[in-house]
Amino acid sequence: QVQLVESGGGLVQAGGSLRLSCVVSGRTLSPYAIGWFRQAPGSEREFVGDISWNGGTTYYADSVKGRVTISRDDAKNMVYLQMNSLRPEDTAVYYCASRAPRYSGANVRQPYLYDYWGQGTQVTVSS
Repeated sequence: QVQLVESGGGLVQAGGSLRLSCVVSGRTLSPYAIGWFRQAPGSEREFVGDISWNGGTTYYADSVKGRVTISRDDAKNMVYLQMNSLRPEDTAVYYCASRAPRYSGANVRQPYLYDYWGQGTQVTVSS
């Protein structure tokens, strides 16, 4: 059974940093790309970023570009979302999800391309 589990969320002041982790079990991470999404109360799920199957390509939403970095460690089946200069508008539940490697470009922003999702981790940024 494939499972993704996020961790690392919490409460942080504006301007602070957090590193979220996503551990994948039940399948080998390496053939798959991993995306990060977030959802704030009353809002739709929003694309944050994505890392390709080999880590060679990353995509970021304009709202987080320059403040967020996604990396992966296939030996540990882990993917990370480093978030800096956090803002109150970054407050949301953050999810990681896996997808097949054949998609690229703007397509990776579409949630329907991702087959397995974690349960989410709450990030709250206070002003």
